[in-house]
Amino acid sequence: MSDCCAPKPVSKPGSGCCAPADEHTHTAHKSRPDFMLWSCLTLTILFYGSYLFVPEAGPEWFAHFGHGVYELLNTMWWGVVIGAVFVGLLTRIPQALVLSALGQGGTLRGLIRATLAGVLLDLCSHGILMVGSKLYQKGASLGQVMAFLIASPWNSFSLTLIMIALIGLPWTLAFVVLSLVIALISGWLFDKLVARGVLPVNPYASATPLAPDFRFWPEARKQWRSIRWSPGLLGGILWDGIKGSRMVLRWLLFGVLLAAAIRTFVSLDMFQTWFGPSLLGLMLTLVAAAVIEVCSEGLTPIAADLMTRASAPGNSFAFLMAGVATDYTEVMVLRDTTRSWKIALFLPLITLPQVIVIALTLNQLA
Repeated sequence: MSDCCAPKPVSKPGSGCCAPADEHTHTAHKSRPDFMLWSCLTLTILFYGSYLFVPEAGPEWFAHFGHGVYELLNTMWWGVVIGAVFVGLLTRIPQALVLSALGQGGTLRGLIRATLAGVLLDLCSHGILMVGSKLYQKGASLGQVMAFLIASPWNSFSLTLIMIALIGLPWTLAFVVLSLVIALISGWLFDKLVARGVLPVNPYASATPLAPDFRFWPEARKQWRSIRWSPGLLGGILWDGIKGSRMVLRWLLFGVLLAAAIRTFVSLDMFQTWFGPSLLGLMLTLVAAAVIEVCSEGLTPIAADLMTRASAPGNSFAFLMAGVATDYTEVMVLRDTTRSWKIALFLPLITLPQVIVIALTLNQLA
């Protein structure tokens, strides 16, 4: 594993364990400063530092804004760090191992594996987005990547326990099962659209399939034994993860600033008053989920309030799922990762109708 990314010619996209040739070209083309990343980072540091050291400085809105940035970063930092570590690890794992673990793209088994991976990987929405982007660059099918992202972030193990405490075991299990159904259906539809040429094929996918005699565990043990652990290796993994997550971090920081602005200028009471179990309440819930950029830990209590205070279980489910399906950070990261606006916009186009139908049904059954 330690030498899988040694410099060597790359003739085809996805032919080796490293990034394909067109990725290096794209990186070189984008060597100019990332003004959005650095401006968002500067503003984030400014507001975070102001609240940390002088919490009452400036006008009232400035203090509220700083508190929002401070709280969001303190909530999401661990998921971002762990996500970056996973990205760094994936850059060093041969592509064959990744594809073998996920199963063949375009198959039900591959979709199920990707969906379960999203559920079992206990990361917040921001960390999971980093890993999903890297899976695409490792050659996973578009359907697998979408199933992975849609099934993830709020129904990870830790947040499932929190949801049980907030809304009870029956509703939590119903939400988890329904989210898995949406993930599988959406992943299947994405793979079908790729097969029919409606959506572009993953250019990172291996041009040749895995060898028939390839076995995951023997190869994994071989790679594990080849590792030479050292502080430099661990630091390199983290640094590779940070570099590989730059396009995600730019949108995360922008999302933090926008979410802090919403918290500052839109009261939570107003938010909860308008989101009852009606068609209007559901539509407003979908709009709110699209514009409120909060880590999955922040979505969960709001979703629980929609269930318990607004008596709208469908809105609660829609808030959690639409936060994944319509979140502009996710849409923009998908656009940057796949270099396709069509793929990015098909995410809400395919998932939202399913979410709305299920949400309306849950509101009627409550």
